[in-house]
Amino acid sequence: MSQPYAGRRAGRSRVRRDPDYVLFYAVAGLMLFGLVMVFSASAVRALSQFGNRYFFVVRQLIWSVLGLFCLIFFMNVDYSELKRWALPALLLGLACLVLVLIPGVGRVAQGARRWLGPFQPSEMFKPIVVLFLAASLADRGDNIRKFASGLVPYLALTGLAFGLILAQPNLGTGLAIAGTMVLLLFMAGAHLFHLFVLGLGGVPVVLWAVFSEEYRRRRFLAHLDPWADPTGAGWQIIQSLYALGSGRLLGMGVGYGRQKYLYLPEPHTDFIFSVLGEELGFLGTATVVLLFGILAWRGYRVAISAPDRFGCLLAGGLTAMITLQALMNLGVVTGSIPITGLPLPLLSYGGSSLVFTLSSIGMIMSISRYTTPSGTA
Repeated sequence: MSQPYAGRRAGRSRVRRDPDYVLFYAVAGLMLFGLVMVFSASAVRALSQFGNRYFFVVRQLIWSVLGLFCLIFFMNVDYSELKRWALPALLLGLACLVLVLIPGVGRVAQGARRWLGPFQPSEMFKPIVVLFLAASLADRGDNIRKFASGLVPYLALTGLAFGLILAQPNLGTGLAIAGTMVLLLFMAGAHLFHLFVLGLGGVPVVLWAVFSEEYRRRRFLAHLDPWADPTGAGWQIIQSLYALGSGRLLGMGVGYGRQKYLYLPEPHTDFIFSVLGEELGFLGTATVVLLFGILAWRGYRVAISAPDRFGCLLAGGLTAMITLQALMNLGVVTGSIPITGLPLPLLSYGGSSLVFTLSSIGMIMSISRYTTPSGTA
């Protein structure tokens, strides 16, 4: 991708314009869907566990406000200033991924050690690694097409990040981050044949990760035939499909879904799209998919129209990160791919995911303020 940006607007002053409001409206729409569905999907569990049906939605609202402040902050920071913070941020992110694995430091919940206090380092690491790769690849130019000196250092970083996150364990997030990093290398101009060969080499690693743990192996096999174990490993997929099918065209109405009544595990987090489909029907799910499509369109439009290579890679990488995670979550709830444990960006309950996703959107909107007029139409 270096060729379209080589010498682009060299010597010209950068003009700051209004941000991409179409992108912001799409994000706001997804957040609104998220707040409504988090309340509907979590009210039963919140009432039974905490005696307060608003327990989860109030916290989600607080995280939403904090995330919007982060979005506004990054939107008003010149994105070029972020480049000098790329390496320190990467070192901080890697340090947090190590710290979370230390007993007594990282907090354990549901059998996984993924939290440092109230946030997940793996969620913070997503925009950090994109920022670092964009800054580094912007300066590397065509050297990325060389295998040993160009590509191998980034693959080593990919392997390190994947290994640290897998140790939590969190295979889904590890795959999402690794996939985003590979997409960024492709955007930067890495040789497609090199990436293809290395992708084939990564297949045995992923298969080992899947079959080395019994619960992952059962999830993978359940994806192939969930009805072979309908009350065990196939339960989540079957209940998710029941929810989506029950919604039909218009849905059963907000609050009237049945699968959230302790049938569908994690209805307000990983499987919130299933509840949305049951209560808002095909029209509701299609609207959410459309909003994600608009987010991807505007994000990549900003990348194409960015004034420099760094802005192009940063906007493209952050957009790829969000859309890839959304596609993986939608694949899980529709039974298209095995269960990964990834939340749906901007909709699922979870402070870390929401805040760092909105921070990423803020960086994209900052880049949009310096795009060409044709890129902001």
